[in-house]
Amino acid sequence: MSPMKQMVMQNYSSVSEFILMGLTDRPDLQLPLLVLFLVNYTATVVGNLSLMSLICLNSHLHSPMYFFIFNLSFIDFCYSFVFTPKMLMSFVLEKNTISFTGCMTQLFFFCFFVNSESYVLTAMAYDRYVAICQPLLYKAVMSPGICFMLMFGSYLMGFAGAMAHTGCMIRLSFCDSNIINHYMCDIFPLLQLSCSSIYVNELVSFVVVGTVITLSSLIILISYAMILSNIVQMSSARGWSKAMGTCGSHIITVSLFYGSGLLAYVKPPSAETVGQGKIFSVFYTFLVPMLNPLIYSLRNKDVKLAVKRTLRRITN
Repeated sequence: MSPMKQMVMQNYSSVSEFILMGLTDRPDLQLPLLVLFLVNYTATVVGNLSLMSLICLNSHLHSPMYFFIFNLSFIDFCYSFVFTPKMLMSFVLEKNTISFTGCMTQLFFFCFFVNSESYVLTAMAYDRYVAICQPLLYKAVMSPGICFMLMFGSYLMGFAGAMAHTGCMIRLSFCDSNIINHYMCDIFPLLQLSCSSIYVNELVSFVVVGTVITLSSLIILISYAMILSNIVQMSSARGWSKAMGTCGSHIITVSLFYGSGLLAYVKPPSAETVGQGKIFSVFYTFLVPMLNPLIYSLRNKDVKLAVKRTLRRITN
């Protein structure tokens, strides 16, 4: 075989599996982190399942706002299954491997749920705008058909973004190192391992992420600008309190989700920033899905009432 042909074959050879480095390689931190993230995982699963069950079982929660909250909890619930089991294994196993197919599958569902959650939060901002600024038209504007279309559009956009990211990643060759400096198959750590051009991947990432951030931010900011304008015109303190109570939980959720996401991905990929991004990504991959049910439960009278009614049914 000629040297040129050997070189071509080497360039297009690809690894069959990757090694996930995990969150840290310090042995003294493995057990404490395992316990911490296992508690977090349990709280996330129980919290989101409980909130979804409450919404399904209580008819007074069958409204557009709780339909969106149900979908948010559903996404967070599924989202936690994508990477948490593999991360927990990294604290126990000496070498935590994932197949190429498994890695691409994890990347797809990670992108799908993150993008979908962005659009669900955007739909929730629009819902709050209609509820406060157009209360008389609320039932007509936020009809079951419109709510379904908003959610269908959110999942469709999430699917399109995930397909774009994963499709571009599959076309790359990984022929140098197979060690991913992360606890999951994320975009930037994988791009660092590629031995082929990543220009298309970077362009697709810029377009997809740019679309999500621009579209979501624009709709959320316009919605809250209109809400704020409406609140300023309210003369009663009760109106102010009701409006802020209606929007408070959503504002906290959006701030946590986008704030932690920007910290993880705001800089271009490099060895140093991937390491930093790995730490920051813990916030939106583990903290946000766990806190969302608490935010919408502790700050919400309707959910508290649903808990009391459900407990009364169980005990009687």
